[in-house]
Amino acid sequence: MNKIFKYIVPAAALMLSMGLASCSDDLHVAPIDPGTKTEVYASQLFNKCYANFGTAGNGGANGDCDIDGIDGGTSGLYRQLWNCQELTTDEAMCKWGDDGIPQFNYNTYDATHPMTRGLYYRLCVGVAYCNQYLKAFSDSDAVMTAEVRFLRAYQYYLLMDQFGNVPFTTTISSSAPEQIKRADLYNWLVTELKDICGEGSDNSAVLADAAPHAKGDNRWGRVDKAAGWLLLARLYLNGGVYAGTPDYDQAASYAKKVMDSGYELCTEGSSHEVTSTYNGESRTQTWKFSAYQKLFMGDNGTNGANREAIFPILQDGKRTTSWGCALYLIASTHDGDMHDLAYDEWFSNAKDRSVNGVTAQAWGGNRCRPELIRKFFPNDDAPSGYSYQVVEAAEDDRALFDTKGRTLDITDPDNFASGYATGKFTNFTTDGTPTSDATFPDMNVFLMRKAEAYLIYAEALTRKAGDGTAPAQAVEAINTLRSRAHAATRSTYTLGQIEDEWSREFYFEGLRRTTLERFGDYAGLNAGYKWQWKGGVYNGRNFDSYRSIFALPNTDIIANPNLHQNDGYK
Repeated sequence: MNKIFKYIVPAAALMLSMGLASCSDDLHVAPIDPGTKTEVYASQLFNKCYANFGTAGNGGANGDCDIDGIDGGTSGLYRQLWNCQELTTDEAMCKWGDDGIPQFNYNTYDATHPMTRGLYYRLCVGVAYCNQYLKAFSDSDAVMTAEVRFLRAYQYYLLMDQFGNVPFTTTISSSAPEQIKRADLYNWLVTELKDICGEGSDNSAVLADAAPHAKGDNRWGRVDKAAGWLLLARLYLNGGVYAGTPDYDQAASYAKKVMDSGYELCTEGSSHEVTSTYNGESRTQTWKFSAYQKLFMGDNGTNGANREAIFPILQDGKRTTSWGCALYLIASTHDGDMHDLAYDEWFSNAKDRSVNGVTAQAWGGNRCRPELIRKFFPNDDAPSGYSYQVVEAAEDDRALFDTKGRTLDITDPDNFASGYATGKFTNFTTDGTPTSDATFPDMNVFLMRKAEAYLIYAEALTRKAGDGTAPAQAVEAINTLRSRAHAATRSTYTLGQIEDEWSREFYFEGLRRTTLERFGDYAGLNAGYKWQWKGGVYNGRNFDSYRSIFALPNTDIIANPNLHQNDGYK
């Protein structure tokens, strides 16, 4: 778009925090007089509200970040959300020493942490974009207005989930926003989402009916009622954390709406043949991809996985380049020794091999903690092999782990081979056709997908039953996902097994910290669950409960007199 907002942090620390905005024809200038008149089109600002989820700024991966003072390469919303949700848990650990990474790994973050600050301001800026759209264009198109209200609600949900009591405003103003209590924001979110789903007192702007779409369709990537229902289900399931009282009936009800919608689980695998010539000899090999793998590949906007995607962050190797979204997932989890495709030695010599479908982007940063691997191999008996070989041994399509030349335990946090890697995310395509760019991927990141509804439904019904054992409908829902992964089904599940199933289905997808907190296994000196390097020691130790949420950035505490720091961080 030609005219956008640009925010300076921490100049007035977003006086920000969703307060004053400015417009300019120049995309790379500091804020000017907010009274300056410029023409901004509804479609441009609408697109910007979505773009905040997937790009750092209008200039692409190597352009300026929308938020001055924050690095564009690491400040992407998804990258920092992922770090907060994964590196702090039993699933992932990063070998890099970047400022902020060790504090995530060892649960020692504080109010000066640069990456939680990056996420906080990214979310604040996203809310400000939405507020500006709603101020200027709320009457132009009712469905677009409902979508922007959802995007604002989703970012407020993330602020509430990550930071607790946060600044809150639904308007554009030069005044510093007031702080809202977590429980009050929870109640606002429920009301707002019901309204835009057509179930509340205000039906002036309602989301489109739930229906899947594909790349090339003008509704691909846009949210509809299924997104509203799924976020409501999430909220109700986590209501005990956010507001003191969960509502399992409502969580199950809204999850069932998603399950019964037109969205579909991706259940069909794919294969294609590859012919290569080496030293004058030609050979053909068949590469196979499971339905689960297709969710995380370079053509997941068209290969059938798109029908599961309820809220995809759209990625395109030419038009939406970013170091902090799909490429981060793909490159940070791979090194040059991995083989995600079943190359034998001959084929490896015959072809210029990319380990993950993007050229020279295997950064070797994020790998698996042993507790994740034990969800699939409880006896520590994963074989030595590449991900396509380990899947066979696990008898579960989701066990996409590279173990060859690596150790299960992370005895050396600075060594990527200390710990198993995962080949879950790639830019390969199911039919072998090239993607749009060699460096930046086309793999869309599914922020919300239908499979989540099955686990919310199962967990809510099990918790409601009260005896810790899943009732028949819950068992059926979980078995639906396990059957898709060709994993053995079970006749019953305990709550602990459901917690593990969340990890098997969604590991490295940015849900884990919230899940552990809901089960009482994240923070608190009496938490019953420890993982390797939890709290900064090899065998794991519990840490204080105040770290269940992150600190508000000290820059915003200084800038906004209405804000009070979260307990424990003062």
